Amino acid sequence: MTAAERAADLGYAAGWRLVRELPEPVARGAFDLGADLAAWRGGPGVRRLRANYARVRPDLPAEALDELTRAGVRSYARYWREAFRLPAMDVTALADEVDDDVVGREHLDAALARGRGAVVALTHSGNWDVVGAWAVQRYGGFATVAERLRPESLFQRFVAYRESLGFEILPMTGAEAPVRGLLRALRAGRIVCLVADRDLSHRGVGVDFFGHRAAMPPGPASLAAATGAPLLPLGCWFTERGWGFRIHEPITVGSRDDVPAATQAMADAFAGEIAEHPQDWHMLQRIWPDLGQSTSTSTRVSSNATSPAIAARAGVGDP
Repeated sequence: MTAAERAADLGYAAGWRLVRELPEPVARGAFDLGADLAAWRGGPGVRRLRANYARVRPDLPAEALDELTRAGVRSYARYWREAFRLPAMDVTALADEVDDDVVGREHLDAALARGRGAVVALTHSGNWDVVGAWAVQRYGGFATVAERLRPESLFQRFVAYRESLGFEILPMTGAEAPVRGLLRALRAGRIVCLVADRDLSHRGVGVDFFGHRAAMPPGPASLAAATGAPLLPLGCWFTERGWGFRIHEPITVGSRDDVPAATQAMADAFAGEIAEHPQDWHMLQRIWPDLGQSTSTSTRVSSNATSPAIAARAGVGDP
């Protein structure tokens, strides 16, 4: 384990132990200040976020794009603040609160009633862990895939965190290919939930995304084709006090020949959601191949913030 890996492991361990003990207003203020400082510093992740937002909102002048980036880093910090506090929250009460802000739940209910399960595809937006906690409370759980992190102890912390919320976690690499577990879940009539706005396989399907070529993973549509389960894109965002979700109408994938068109339809649904809530899209990685290494020439967003731990995290990306 390198020194950097050990520091990351200890940092996350401290976050899950300490942040939940802070009064909510104190935690919120600290994470907002840290996010503002991260935006002002403009690290690699922040520059990439700004470049991605420029694709989503090409109409924005530089100053407005800076403000959107600052709001995006704050939204990302909110995700981490909630992630550190979620294991100590009353998830039953959380699900009750979320129920009022779910649009399109009937699409998921109808899909599950057919008995073939459902493939729910979503983006790195809002708090996708809250989506999962709600699904556990309302549908008894779901299966998903987790990218293996380094060091192994950090990966195990994330697995333990999400399993404590009731998620079934299938490692992306390991003794068994995760697709087998996902197929088992769908054939048992269960939900498979996949974050699908970034291709990690280098075998992605080419799509038009905000008018530019990008690649998205074929997995969601391929699973739907193999099992007859409908593909349901889902958008999620933050509200002032909670979370909003939208479950889209199902995308039918009759065979493997339909995978490219279904993946494009998924990308179109994602684009609509991101355009509506751009500040809650936490994409600090490269999406468009033609968008090279981000070099922002914008003026730094001003802040008098001091630097809690989230500032460093917000500069480098998410697991």
